[in-house]
Amino acid sequence: VQLVESGGGWVQSGGSLRLSCVASESIRSLSGMGWYRQSQPHVERELVAAVSSGGSTYYRDTVKGRFTISRDNAKSAMYMEMNSLKPEDTAMYYCAAGNYFKLMIANVDHWGQGLQVTVSA
Repeated sequence: VQLVESGGGWVQSGGSLRLSCVASESIRSLSGMGWYRQSQPHVERELVAAVSSGGSTYYRDTVKGRFTISRDNAKSAMYMEMNSLKPEDTAMYYCAAGNYFKLMIANVDHWGQGLQVTVSA
């Protein structure tokens, strides 16, 4: 499965962005999809949010109430709406897919190439 992300870019603090991840084939068999981010090349990627095939969601504490993750199996796509963005949200964001529970511990079957999100103060 190839994952292609779009929607990154530059935004001022308090602004919004919508990230999209489209898969090259059906995502129905993928129990988990999510977004990881990496603020610096030498820093470990952290899970930002995840969504299961059943609709369960996970958010890290620092984005709760600001980010919303969703998936559309019919379109083989996943989205993340990011509101009230802060400079500390600046990072490379990676689409991830695989088993939901494994994905939660960074055991990911499929990664996207990543895209940059930059939030200026």
